[in-house]
Amino acid sequence: MEKQMINSSESGSRRATSHALEDHLAEWSLQTGIRVEIWALPKQPLPALITEIVHGAIRDVLQEVERQAQAQTVSIALTVAPGGLRLTVSDDGLGTSAKACKANLRSRRVELAGIGGGLTVNGVQGEGTTVSATVPRRALG
Repeated sequence: MEKQMINSSESGSRRATSHALEDHLAEWSLQTGIRVEIWALPKQPLPALITEIVHGAIRDVLQEVERQAQAQTVSIALTVAPGGLRLTVSDDGLGTSAKACKANLRSRRVELAGIGGGLTVNGVQGEGTTVSATVPRRALG
């Protein structure tokens, strides 16, 4: 897995989907002062519905981080493997209550469940929170 800081030079081979996400993350980082590390982005294009759901989930998680995590860094990995798509967003903040975070991400959980996917939240007090989402291969087309 290649770790890429948000301020590093962009590769010309990135597709529009990954590029749009990188742009959003860079803008969010500038607005909030929270550093973003991109660990992985998919090399293949994703179906429009999946892109919309995943990008929406990322926006919602970042909103939670900004609102209550007091994080300095957020790390994001979005990968596609034989089993499907996996999104992981981790922060080094306060360790948000999983119950509160799940409640705030409820609509995304419902969207993901509608396509056979899922969303989990794990917070460790004082060490940060990790939100993981999955989309099964069959939903990717």
